[in-house]
Amino acid sequence: MSNPFRHLESTGQFQVERPVTTDEILNMARCIIKRQFKRGKSLTSPNDCREFLMLELATLEHEQFYVIYLDNQHRIIKAEPCSQGTIHSANVYPREVVKRALALNASALILAHNHPSGVAGPSKQDRAITKKLIEALALFEITVPDHFIIGGTELFSFAEAGLL
Repeated sequence: MSNPFRHLESTGQFQVERPVTTDEILNMARCIIKRQFKRGKSLTSPNDCREFLMLELATLEHEQFYVIYLDNQHRIIKAEPCSQGTIHSANVYPREVVKRALALNASALILAHNHPSGVAGPSKQDRAITKKLIEALALFEITVPDHFIIGGTELFSFAEAGLL
């Protein structure tokens, strides 16, 4: 099916050429956000990541751990899934996260994962893996500005909750 959205460059608006489905609207929103969430964009607050992470992770039926790799100015180097799990857990290996961060020459990482249950609050395991990752990354002077948990339409920020 063709793209029903036409971008009006002069106004920065979109025009719909035919009736659209919810999936088409969400796919277009993902495309727009991914274009804005490209390499080199600076991330300075939790709000900079919310829409992107919500669209990437909120509708998944399995748990997925996601990492945004940042340079020393907190500009995006790469954003990608790190591991995929089951409906209630995803195995995250600090060694692999550190290895990938070093390969990308990252100075900071924003961590994120979803809870398919729809509950965005951190579990005991979420707190433990966050602590392990922070400790492992700190050995290489790589910081973790935040860890987000997306549960349906809710988003929990470790930084905002004072847990980092």
